[in-house]
Amino acid sequence: MKTLYKYILAAAIGSCSLTSCLDDLNQVPVIETTPSKVYTSVAGYKSVLAKLYASFVIAGQEEGGGNADLSSNSGHDYMRIFFNLQEVPTEEIAYTWLEGNSMTGMAYMKWDANDIWVSDMYYRIYYTIALCNEFLRNASDEKIASFPSQEQDELKTFRAEARFLRALAYSHALDFYGNVPFVDENDPVGAYIPPCYKRADLFDFVINELTDIEEQLSDRATCEYARAGKGAAWTLLARLYLNGEVYSGKPFNTECIAYCNKIIQAGYSLEPQYARLFNADNHKRTNEIIFPLAIDGVNTVSWGATTLIVCGAISGNSTQKPADYGCETAWSMFRVRPELPALFGDHENTGDGRFMFYTDGQAATLDKMDDQSQGYMVEKWTNLTDAGEAASPTSSKGVSTDFPLFRLGDVYLMYAEAVVRGGAGGSKSEALRLVNLLRERAYGNQTGAIGENELTLDFLLDERGRELYWECVRRTDLIRFGKFTGDSYTWHWKGGVKEGISTDAKYNIYPIPTSELSANPNMKNEFY
Repeated sequence: MKTLYKYILAAAIGSCSLTSCLDDLNQVPVIETTPSKVYTSVAGYKSVLAKLYASFVIAGQEEGGGNADLSSNSGHDYMRIFFNLQEVPTEEIAYTWLEGNSMTGMAYMKWDANDIWVSDMYYRIYYTIALCNEFLRNASDEKIASFPSQEQDELKTFRAEARFLRALAYSHALDFYGNVPFVDENDPVGAYIPPCYKRADLFDFVINELTDIEEQLSDRATCEYARAGKGAAWTLLARLYLNGEVYSGKPFNTECIAYCNKIIQAGYSLEPQYARLFNADNHKRTNEIIFPLAIDGVNTVSWGATTLIVCGAISGNSTQKPADYGCETAWSMFRVRPELPALFGDHENTGDGRFMFYTDGQAATLDKMDDQSQGYMVEKWTNLTDAGEAASPTSSKGVSTDFPLFRLGDVYLMYAEAVVRGGAGGSKSEALRLVNLLRERAYGNQTGAIGENELTLDFLLDERGRELYWECVRRTDLIRFGKFTGDSYTWHWKGGVKEGISTDAKYNIYPIPTSELSANPNMKNEFY
Protein backbone atom coordinates (compact mmCIF):
# COMPACT_ATOMS: atom_id res chain seq x y z
CA MET A 1 0.00 0.00 0.00
CA LYS A 2 1.39 3.45 0.85
CA THR A 3 4.59 2.11 2.38
CA LEU A 4 7.08 4.85 1.60
CA TYR A 5 5.06 7.53 3.33
CA LYS A 6 5.42 5.99 6.79
CA TYR A 7 9.03 7.17 6.68
CA ILE A 8 8.02 10.81 6.89
CA LEU A 9 7.56 10.33 10.63
CA ALA A 10 11.31 9.93 10.89
CA ALA A 11 12.38 12.44 8.28
CA ALA A 12 12.57 15.37 10.72
CA ILE A 13 13.23 18.00 8.09
CA GLY A 14 11.87 21.19 9.54
CA SER A 15 10.50 24.47 8.38
CA CYS A 16 11.62 27.74 6.91
CA SER A 17 9.88 31.05 7.37
CA LEU A 18 8.50 33.02 4.46
CA THR A 19 11.08 35.75 5.07
CA SER A 20 14.05 33.40 4.88
CA CYS A 21 12.64 31.79 1.74
CA LEU A 22 12.37 35.22 0.19
CA ASP A 23 15.98 35.99 0.92
CA ASP A 24 17.44 32.69 -0.18
CA LEU A 25 15.74 30.19 -2.43
CA ASN A 26 18.83 27.99 -2.27
CA GLN A 27 18.75 27.46 1.46
CA VAL A 28 19.23 24.20 3.32
CA PRO A 29 16.02 23.42 5.20
CA VAL A 30 16.29 23.27 8.98
CA ILE A 31 17.09 19.72 10.09
CA GLU A 32 16.16 18.78 13.63
CA THR A 33 18.19 15.57 13.34
CA THR A 34 21.54 16.60 11.89
CA PRO A 35 22.70 15.45 8.44
CA SER A 36 25.63 13.64 10.05
CA LYS A 37 23.08 11.36 11.71
CA VAL A 38 20.43 11.11 9.01
CA TYR A 39 22.70 10.37 6.04
CA THR A 40 24.45 7.38 7.61
CA SER A 41 22.16 4.58 6.47
CA VAL A 42 19.84 3.65 3.64
CA ALA A 43 16.92 4.00 6.06
CA GLY A 44 18.06 7.52 6.91
CA TYR A 45 18.19 8.50 3.25
CA LYS A 46 14.80 6.92 2.67
CA SER A 47 13.28 8.94 5.51
CA VAL A 48 14.39 12.16 3.84
CA LEU A 49 13.28 10.90 0.42
CA ALA A 50 9.84 10.31 1.91
CA LYS A 51 9.74 13.95 2.99
CA LEU A 52 10.42 15.01 -0.60
CA TYR A 53 7.39 13.06 -1.78
CA ALA A 54 5.24 14.21 1.12
CA SER A 55 6.08 17.87 0.46
CA PHE A 56 3.52 17.75 -2.36
CA VAL A 57 0.61 16.85 -0.07
CA ILE A 58 1.24 17.95 3.53
CA ALA A 59 2.09 21.34 4.94
CA GLY A 60 4.16 20.47 8.00
CA GLN A 61 5.76 17.90 10.27
CA GLU A 62 2.71 17.04 12.30
CA GLU A 63 -0.67 15.51 11.51
CA GLY A 64 -2.78 17.79 9.36
CA GLY A 65 0.09 20.22 8.69
CA GLY A 66 1.09 21.16 12.23
CA ASN A 67 4.65 22.41 12.81
CA ALA A 68 4.40 24.06 9.41
CA ASP A 69 7.14 23.89 6.81
CA LEU A 70 6.46 27.45 5.65
CA SER A 71 5.07 30.51 7.37
CA SER A 72 3.17 31.61 4.28
CA ASN A 73 0.04 33.64 3.68
CA SER A 74 -2.37 30.70 3.76
CA GLY A 75 -0.27 27.92 5.28
CA HIS A 76 -1.78 25.38 2.92
CA ASP A 77 -0.10 22.41 1.30
CA TYR A 78 1.35 22.26 -2.21
CA MET A 79 -1.46 20.27 -3.77
CA ARG A 80 -4.26 22.42 -2.37
CA ILE A 81 -2.68 25.51 -3.91
CA PHE A 82 -1.87 23.63 -7.12
CA PHE A 83 -5.51 22.54 -7.45
CA ASN A 84 -6.69 26.12 -6.95
CA LEU A 85 -4.35 27.59 -9.56
CA GLN A 86 -5.14 24.92 -12.14
CA GLU A 87 -8.91 24.71 -11.65
CA VAL A 88 -10.44 27.81 -10.04
CA PRO A 89 -9.89 30.24 -12.97
CA THR A 90 -11.47 27.76 -15.42
CA GLU A 91 -15.00 26.60 -16.14
CA GLU A 92 -14.42 23.58 -13.89
CA ILE A 93 -14.87 25.40 -10.55
CA ALA A 94 -17.43 27.78 -9.10
CA TYR A 95 -15.92 28.85 -5.78
CA THR A 96 -18.23 29.48 -2.83
CA TRP A 97 -16.07 31.23 -0.24
CA LEU A 98 -14.62 33.95 -2.45
CA GLU A 99 -13.92 36.64 0.12
CA GLY A 100 -13.18 34.39 3.07
CA ASN A 101 -10.53 32.46 1.14
CA SER A 102 -9.19 35.49 -0.79
CA MET A 103 -10.21 33.72 -3.98
CA THR A 104 -11.96 36.53 -5.88
CA GLY A 105 -8.96 37.38 -8.05
CA MET A 106 -8.33 33.72 -8.88
CA ALA A 107 -11.99 32.95 -9.69
CA TYR A 108 -12.45 36.01 -11.91
CA MET A 109 -9.02 35.90 -13.59
CA LYS A 110 -8.04 39.21 -12.01
CA TRP A 111 -5.05 38.31 -9.88
CA ASP A 112 -1.91 40.40 -9.53
CA ALA A 113 1.59 40.03 -8.08
CA ASN A 114 0.25 40.46 -4.54
CA ASP A 115 -2.25 37.58 -4.73
CA ILE A 116 -1.64 35.26 -1.76
CA TRP A 117 -2.37 32.07 -3.73
CA VAL A 118 0.04 33.06 -6.48
CA SER A 119 2.81 33.70 -3.97
CA ASP A 120 2.07 30.62 -1.87
CA MET A 121 2.37 28.34 -4.91
CA TYR A 122 5.67 29.97 -5.80
CA TYR A 123 7.16 29.39 -2.36
CA ARG A 124 5.77 25.88 -2.08
CA ILE A 125 7.47 24.98 -5.36
CA TYR A 126 10.79 26.39 -4.23
CA TYR A 127 10.54 24.79 -0.80
CA THR A 128 10.27 21.39 -2.49
CA ILE A 129 13.17 22.28 -4.78
CA ALA A 130 15.23 23.28 -1.73
CA LEU A 131 14.48 19.91 -0.09
CA CYS A 132 15.54 18.07 -3.24
CA ASN A 133 18.74 20.09 -3.56
CA GLU A 134 19.66 19.37 0.07
CA PHE A 135 19.09 15.66 -0.48
CA LEU A 136 21.18 15.66 -3.66
CA ARG A 137 24.09 17.42 -1.94
CA ASN A 138 24.20 14.50 0.43
CA ALA A 139 23.69 11.81 -2.21
CA SER A 140 26.63 12.51 -4.52
CA ASP A 141 28.98 9.67 -5.52
CA GLU A 142 31.51 11.02 -3.04
CA LYS A 143 29.00 11.11 -0.18
CA ILE A 144 27.80 7.54 -0.69
CA ALA A 145 31.19 6.01 -1.55
CA SER A 146 31.56 4.38 1.89
CA PHE A 147 28.34 2.35 1.53
CA PRO A 148 28.45 -1.27 0.29
CA SER A 149 27.99 -1.65 -3.47
CA GLN A 150 24.40 -2.94 -3.25
CA GLU A 151 23.39 -0.07 -0.98
CA GLN A 152 25.06 2.42 -3.31
CA ASP A 153 22.87 1.12 -6.12
CA GLU A 154 19.76 1.69 -3.98
CA LEU A 155 20.93 5.17 -3.03
CA LYS A 156 21.51 6.02 -6.69
CA THR A 157 17.88 5.10 -7.36
CA PHE A 158 16.87 7.40 -4.49
CA ARG A 159 18.99 10.12 -6.08
CA ALA A 160 17.24 9.67 -9.43
CA GLU A 161 13.87 9.94 -7.68
CA ALA A 162 14.93 13.17 -5.98
CA ARG A 163 15.94 14.56 -9.36
CA PHE A 164 12.55 13.51 -10.76
CA LEU A 165 10.70 15.28 -7.93
CA ARG A 166 12.77 18.41 -8.46
CA ALA A 167 11.99 18.23 -12.18
CA LEU A 168 8.31 17.85 -11.35
CA ALA A 169 8.40 20.96 -9.15
CA TYR A 170 10.34 22.88 -11.81
CA SER A 171 7.78 21.79 -14.43
CA HIS A 172 5.12 23.52 -12.34
CA ALA A 173 7.28 26.65 -12.06
CA LEU A 174 7.73 26.51 -15.83
CA ASP A 175 4.01 26.15 -16.47
CA PHE A 176 2.77 28.71 -13.93
CA TYR A 177 5.42 31.44 -13.97
CA GLY A 178 7.48 31.18 -17.15
CA ASN A 179 10.79 32.91 -16.36
CA VAL A 180 11.87 31.90 -12.85
CA PRO A 181 14.91 31.67 -10.55
CA PHE A 182 17.06 28.58 -10.91
CA VAL A 183 18.94 26.79 -8.15
CA ASP A 184 20.40 23.30 -7.92
CA GLU A 185 22.60 21.30 -5.57
CA ASN A 186 25.78 22.78 -7.04
CA ASP A 187 24.99 26.37 -6.13
CA PRO A 188 26.47 27.90 -2.97
CA VAL A 189 24.49 27.63 0.23
CA GLY A 190 23.77 30.80 2.16
CA ALA A 191 23.52 34.35 0.85
CA TYR A 192 23.01 33.69 -2.84
CA ILE A 193 20.79 35.43 -5.41
CA PRO A 194 19.68 32.90 -8.03
CA PRO A 195 19.82 33.82 -11.72
CA CYS A 196 16.69 34.06 -13.85
CA TYR A 197 16.11 31.19 -16.25
CA LYS A 198 14.11 32.02 -19.36
CA ARG A 199 11.14 29.74 -19.90
CA ALA A 200 12.68 27.96 -22.89
CA ASP A 201 15.92 27.36 -20.96
CA LEU A 202 14.06 25.87 -18.01
CA PHE A 203 12.09 23.67 -20.40
CA ASP A 204 15.40 22.37 -21.79
CA PHE A 205 16.74 21.76 -18.27
CA VAL A 206 13.72 19.74 -17.17
CA ILE A 207 13.69 17.70 -20.38
CA ASN A 208 17.43 16.96 -20.09
CA GLU A 209 17.09 16.08 -16.41
CA LEU A 210 14.31 13.59 -17.05
CA THR A 211 15.95 11.96 -20.06
CA ASP A 212 19.17 11.63 -18.04
CA ILE A 213 17.51 9.78 -15.17
CA GLU A 214 14.78 7.75 -16.88
CA GLU A 215 16.87 4.57 -17.03
CA GLN A 216 18.05 5.02 -13.44
CA LEU A 217 14.50 4.81 -12.11
CA SER A 218 12.79 1.55 -11.17
CA ASP A 219 10.91 -0.57 -13.64
CA ARG A 220 7.16 -0.78 -13.23
CA ALA A 221 7.34 -4.32 -11.81
CA THR A 222 9.76 -3.38 -9.01
CA CYS A 223 8.69 0.18 -8.20
CA GLU A 224 7.23 0.62 -4.72
CA TYR A 225 3.76 2.14 -4.70
CA ALA A 226 3.68 5.97 -4.81
CA ARG A 227 7.33 6.21 -5.80
CA ALA A 228 8.43 7.49 -9.19
CA GLY A 229 9.52 4.83 -11.63
CA LYS A 230 10.30 4.99 -15.33
CA GLY A 231 6.61 5.42 -16.17
CA ALA A 232 6.41 8.62 -14.12
CA ALA A 233 9.38 10.14 -15.96
CA TRP A 234 7.97 9.10 -19.34
CA THR A 235 4.56 10.60 -18.58
CA LEU A 236 6.01 13.88 -17.37
CA LEU A 237 8.14 14.01 -20.52
CA ALA A 238 5.08 13.36 -22.70
CA ARG A 239 3.16 16.12 -20.94
CA LEU A 240 6.06 18.56 -21.25
CA TYR A 241 6.52 17.79 -24.94
CA LEU A 242 2.80 18.21 -25.61
CA ASN A 243 3.03 21.71 -24.12
CA GLY A 244 6.46 22.37 -25.58
CA GLU A 245 5.29 24.94 -28.09
CA VAL A 246 3.82 27.03 -25.25
CA TYR A 247 7.06 26.80 -23.29
CA SER A 248 9.66 27.14 -26.03
CA GLY A 249 7.93 28.30 -29.21
CA LYS A 250 8.54 24.98 -31.04
CA PRO A 251 6.24 21.95 -31.34
CA PHE A 252 7.38 18.59 -29.96
CA ASN A 253 4.46 16.38 -30.95
CA THR A 254 6.67 13.62 -32.34
CA GLU A 255 8.57 13.45 -29.06
CA CYS A 256 5.29 13.36 -27.14
CA ILE A 257 4.13 10.37 -29.20
CA ALA A 258 7.43 8.57 -28.60
CA TYR A 259 7.01 8.75 -24.83
CA CYS A 260 3.32 7.89 -24.98
CA ASN A 261 4.33 4.77 -26.90
CA LYS A 262 6.81 3.85 -24.18
CA ILE A 263 4.09 4.08 -21.54
CA ILE A 264 1.54 2.15 -23.59
CA GLN A 265 4.08 -0.59 -24.32
CA ALA A 266 4.98 -0.89 -20.62
CA GLY A 267 1.82 -2.92 -20.01
CA TYR A 268 -0.53 -0.48 -18.31
CA SER A 269 -4.26 -1.00 -18.91
CA LEU A 270 -7.44 0.97 -18.30
CA GLU A 271 -9.25 0.43 -15.02
CA PRO A 272 -12.64 -1.00 -16.06
CA GLN A 273 -14.61 1.16 -13.61
CA TYR A 274 -13.83 4.87 -14.04
CA ALA A 275 -15.16 5.85 -10.60
CA ARG A 276 -12.74 3.52 -8.84
CA LEU A 277 -9.83 5.67 -9.98
CA PHE A 278 -11.02 8.32 -7.52
CA ASN A 279 -12.11 6.41 -4.42
CA ALA A 280 -10.21 5.52 -1.26
CA ASP A 281 -9.08 2.16 -2.66
CA ASN A 282 -7.51 3.75 -5.72
CA HIS A 283 -4.07 2.59 -4.56
CA LYS A 284 -5.19 -0.75 -6.05
CA ARG A 285 -5.46 0.76 -9.56
CA THR A 286 -1.81 0.42 -10.52
CA ASN A 287 -2.99 -0.99 -13.83
CA GLU A 288 -3.91 2.58 -14.87
CA ILE A 289 -2.46 4.96 -12.29
CA ILE A 290 1.15 5.55 -13.24
CA PHE A 291 2.17 7.93 -10.46
CA PRO A 292 -0.02 9.01 -7.53
CA LEU A 293 0.39 11.45 -4.69
CA ALA A 294 -0.46 9.34 -1.65
CA ILE A 295 -2.80 10.66 1.04
CA ASP A 296 -4.19 8.64 3.94
CA GLY A 297 -5.56 9.02 7.44
CA VAL A 298 -2.46 7.49 9.06
CA ASN A 299 0.81 8.72 7.56
CA THR A 300 -0.18 11.69 5.41
CA VAL A 301 -3.14 13.39 7.05
CA SER A 302 -3.89 16.51 5.06
CA TRP A 303 -6.58 19.17 5.27
CA GLY A 304 -5.73 20.08 1.68
CA ALA A 305 -4.90 17.70 -1.15
CA THR A 306 -7.74 15.25 -1.81
CA THR A 307 -9.45 16.06 1.50
CA LEU A 308 -10.13 19.47 -0.03
CA ILE A 309 -11.40 17.92 -3.27
CA VAL A 310 -13.69 15.34 -1.66
CA CYS A 311 -15.09 17.32 1.27
CA GLY A 312 -15.08 20.63 -0.60
CA ALA A 313 -17.42 19.29 -3.27
CA ILE A 314 -20.21 18.43 -0.80
CA SER A 315 -22.67 21.20 -0.04
CA GLY A 316 -24.31 21.61 3.34
CA ASN A 317 -27.03 23.69 1.70
CA SER A 318 -28.34 20.88 -0.49
CA THR A 319 -29.91 17.46 -0.06
CA GLN A 320 -26.50 15.82 -0.40
CA LYS A 321 -25.51 13.46 2.42
CA PRO A 322 -21.79 13.56 3.31
CA ALA A 323 -21.89 9.90 4.35
CA ASP A 324 -22.68 8.94 0.75
CA TYR A 325 -19.14 10.05 -0.09
CA GLY A 326 -17.41 8.64 2.99
CA CYS A 327 -17.34 12.03 4.72
CA GLU A 328 -18.59 13.32 8.05
CA THR A 329 -19.18 16.95 7.14
CA ALA A 330 -19.79 19.12 4.07
CA TRP A 331 -17.28 21.88 3.40
CA SER A 332 -19.51 23.60 0.82
CA MET A 333 -16.59 25.09 -1.14
CA PHE A 334 -16.95 24.02 -4.77
CA ARG A 335 -19.47 23.66 -7.51
CA VAL A 336 -18.95 23.85 -11.27
CA ARG A 337 -19.73 26.47 -13.86
CA PRO A 338 -22.38 25.34 -16.38
CA GLU A 339 -19.96 24.90 -19.26
CA LEU A 340 -18.43 21.76 -17.69
CA PRO A 341 -21.60 19.62 -17.45
CA ALA A 342 -22.64 21.03 -20.83
CA LEU A 343 -19.74 19.08 -22.36
CA PHE A 344 -21.85 15.96 -21.81
CA GLY A 345 -24.87 17.28 -23.72
CA ASP A 346 -28.33 16.54 -22.36
CA HIS A 347 -27.42 15.16 -18.94
CA GLU A 348 -30.85 13.61 -18.49
CA ASN A 349 -30.14 11.29 -21.41
CA THR A 350 -26.36 11.06 -21.60
CA GLY A 351 -24.99 7.56 -21.51
CA ASP A 352 -21.57 8.86 -20.45
CA GLY A 353 -20.81 7.48 -17.00
CA ARG A 354 -18.27 10.23 -16.40
CA PHE A 355 -21.18 12.63 -15.86
CA MET A 356 -20.78 12.51 -12.08
CA PHE A 357 -22.59 15.59 -10.82
CA TYR A 358 -25.13 16.11 -8.06
CA THR A 359 -27.98 18.06 -9.62
CA ASP A 360 -30.92 17.63 -7.21
CA GLY A 361 -32.27 21.07 -6.36
CA GLN A 362 -29.35 22.78 -8.08
CA ALA A 363 -29.64 25.32 -10.89
CA ALA A 364 -27.14 24.74 -13.67
CA THR A 365 -26.49 28.44 -14.23
CA LEU A 366 -24.65 30.89 -11.99
CA ASP A 367 -26.31 34.22 -11.40
CA LYS A 368 -23.89 34.59 -8.50
CA MET A 369 -20.59 32.81 -8.16
CA ASP A 370 -21.03 32.20 -4.44
CA ASP A 371 -24.68 31.12 -4.37
CA GLN A 372 -24.54 27.50 -3.18
CA SER A 373 -27.88 26.65 -4.80
CA GLN A 374 -26.45 27.39 -8.24
CA GLY A 375 -24.05 25.10 -10.05
CA TYR A 376 -23.83 21.31 -9.89
CA MET A 377 -21.61 19.51 -7.37
CA VAL A 378 -18.94 17.03 -8.48
CA GLU A 379 -19.37 13.45 -7.25
CA LYS A 380 -16.31 12.05 -9.00
CA TRP A 381 -14.10 11.93 -5.88
CA THR A 382 -15.01 10.03 -2.69
CA ASN A 383 -13.53 8.68 0.54
CA LEU A 384 -15.30 5.35 0.06
CA THR A 385 -13.65 1.96 -0.24
CA ASP A 386 -14.67 -0.49 -2.93
CA ALA A 387 -17.04 -1.98 -0.36
CA GLY A 388 -18.76 1.40 0.00
CA GLU A 389 -17.42 2.15 3.49
CA ALA A 390 -15.75 5.32 4.74
CA ALA A 391 -12.00 4.80 4.65
CA SER A 392 -11.19 7.29 7.41
CA PRO A 393 -12.93 9.69 9.81
CA THR A 394 -12.69 12.84 7.74
CA SER A 395 -13.26 15.30 10.60
CA SER A 396 -10.13 14.14 12.42
CA LYS A 397 -8.02 12.34 9.80
CA GLY A 398 -9.02 13.73 6.41
CA VAL A 399 -9.63 11.41 3.47
CA SER A 400 -7.60 8.40 2.35
CA THR A 401 -7.95 8.91 -1.40
CA ASP A 402 -4.76 9.23 -3.42
CA PHE A 403 -4.43 11.76 -6.22
CA PRO A 404 -3.60 10.10 -9.58
CA LEU A 405 -1.19 12.72 -10.89
CA PHE A 406 -0.43 10.63 -13.98
CA ARG A 407 -2.68 7.94 -15.43
CA LEU A 408 -3.07 6.01 -18.65
CA GLY A 409 -6.33 7.70 -19.69
CA ASP A 410 -4.45 10.99 -19.99
CA VAL A 411 -1.68 9.29 -21.97
CA TYR A 412 -4.21 7.99 -24.52
CA LEU A 413 -5.55 11.50 -25.01
CA MET A 414 -2.06 13.01 -25.24
CA TYR A 415 -1.16 10.46 -27.91
CA ALA A 416 -4.30 11.29 -29.90
CA GLU A 417 -3.75 15.04 -29.65
CA ALA A 418 -0.11 14.83 -30.69
CA VAL A 419 -1.12 12.75 -33.72
CA VAL A 420 -3.85 15.21 -34.75
CA ARG A 421 -1.34 18.03 -34.33
CA GLY A 422 0.90 16.34 -36.91
CA GLY A 423 3.40 14.39 -34.83
CA ALA A 424 5.17 11.38 -36.35
CA GLY A 425 5.51 7.91 -34.86
CA GLY A 426 1.79 7.33 -34.38
CA SER A 427 -1.28 6.91 -36.52
CA LYS A 428 -4.75 8.39 -36.59
CA SER A 429 -6.26 4.90 -36.57
CA GLU A 430 -4.44 4.07 -33.34
CA ALA A 431 -5.37 7.44 -31.86
CA LEU A 432 -9.01 6.73 -32.70
CA ARG A 433 -8.78 3.29 -31.12
CA LEU A 434 -7.36 4.67 -27.87
CA VAL A 435 -9.97 7.43 -27.62
CA ASN A 436 -12.74 4.94 -28.25
CA LEU A 437 -11.40 2.68 -25.50
CA LEU A 438 -11.95 5.56 -23.09
CA ARG A 439 -15.41 6.19 -24.46
CA GLU A 440 -16.32 2.51 -24.34
CA ARG A 441 -15.43 2.53 -20.64
CA ALA A 442 -17.45 5.70 -20.15
CA TYR A 443 -20.57 4.38 -21.91
CA GLY A 444 -20.24 0.72 -21.01
CA ASN A 445 -20.66 -0.19 -24.69
CA GLN A 446 -19.93 1.02 -28.22
CA THR A 447 -22.63 3.72 -28.34
CA GLY A 448 -20.14 6.48 -27.53
CA ALA A 449 -17.65 5.53 -30.24
CA ILE A 450 -16.64 8.26 -32.67
CA GLY A 451 -15.46 8.11 -36.28
CA GLU A 452 -12.12 9.31 -37.64
CA ASN A 453 -13.65 12.49 -39.04
CA GLU A 454 -14.76 13.44 -35.52
CA LEU A 455 -11.26 13.16 -34.08
CA THR A 456 -10.44 16.87 -34.17
CA LEU A 457 -8.65 19.20 -31.81
CA ASP A 458 -11.93 20.74 -30.67
CA PHE A 459 -13.29 17.29 -29.87
CA LEU A 460 -10.13 16.36 -27.96
CA LEU A 461 -10.24 19.47 -25.80
CA ASP A 462 -13.83 18.65 -24.88
CA GLU A 463 -12.95 14.99 -24.31
CA ARG A 464 -10.14 15.99 -21.98
CA GLY A 465 -12.73 17.99 -20.06
CA ARG A 466 -15.01 14.97 -19.82
CA GLU A 467 -12.25 12.51 -18.89
CA LEU A 468 -9.95 14.64 -16.73
CA TYR A 469 -12.05 17.27 -14.95
CA TRP A 470 -10.76 18.17 -11.49
CA GLU A 471 -7.45 16.41 -12.19
CA CYS A 472 -5.40 19.63 -12.31
CA VAL A 473 -4.85 19.89 -16.05
CA ARG A 474 -7.63 22.22 -17.28
CA ARG A 475 -5.84 25.57 -17.14
CA THR A 476 -2.79 24.10 -18.93
CA ASP A 477 -5.01 22.46 -21.54
CA LEU A 478 -6.94 25.64 -22.27
CA ILE A 479 -3.71 27.61 -22.67
CA ARG A 480 -2.31 25.02 -25.09
CA PHE A 481 -5.48 25.29 -27.18
CA GLY A 482 -5.40 29.11 -27.10
CA LYS A 483 -8.68 29.31 -25.19
CA PHE A 484 -7.77 30.28 -21.62
CA THR A 485 -7.54 34.02 -22.21
CA GLY A 486 -8.98 36.15 -25.00
CA ASP A 487 -12.50 35.69 -26.36
CA SER A 488 -12.31 32.48 -28.42
CA TYR A 489 -13.88 30.66 -25.46
CA THR A 490 -15.74 32.35 -22.63
CA TRP A 491 -17.56 30.84 -19.69
CA HIS A 492 -19.68 32.07 -16.79
CA TRP A 493 -17.84 34.69 -14.75
CA LYS A 494 -14.68 34.62 -16.84
CA GLY A 495 -13.24 38.08 -16.29
CA GLY A 496 -15.70 38.75 -13.44
CA VAL A 497 -18.77 39.14 -15.65
CA LYS A 498 -21.65 36.67 -15.52
CA GLU A 499 -21.75 36.03 -19.28
CA GLY A 500 -17.96 35.86 -19.47
CA ILE A 501 -15.70 38.29 -21.31
CA SER A 502 -12.37 38.37 -23.06
CA THR A 503 -9.36 38.48 -20.73
CA ASP A 504 -5.82 39.76 -21.17
CA ALA A 505 -3.21 37.31 -22.49
CA LYS A 506 -0.98 38.19 -19.54
CA TYR A 507 -3.09 35.81 -17.44
CA ASN A 508 -1.61 32.87 -19.32
CA ILE A 509 1.16 33.03 -16.73
CA TYR A 510 1.09 33.96 -13.07
CA PRO A 511 3.28 36.84 -11.87
CA ILE A 512 6.39 36.44 -9.77
CA PRO A 513 5.29 37.60 -6.28
CA THR A 514 6.07 41.18 -5.38
CA SER A 515 7.95 39.99 -2.29
CA GLU A 516 10.31 37.96 -4.47
CA LEU A 517 10.95 40.89 -6.81
CA SER A 518 12.12 42.87 -3.80
CA ALA A 519 14.53 40.12 -2.79
CA ASN A 520 15.91 39.15 -6.20
CA PRO A 521 16.91 41.93 -8.62
CA ASN A 522 17.31 39.32 -11.37
CA MET A 523 13.55 38.85 -11.55
CA LYS A 524 10.85 41.02 -13.11
CA ASN A 525 7.27 40.76 -14.32
CA GLU A 526 6.97 41.80 -17.95
CA PHE A 527 3.19 42.22 -17.98
CA TYR A 528 2.15 42.81 -14.36
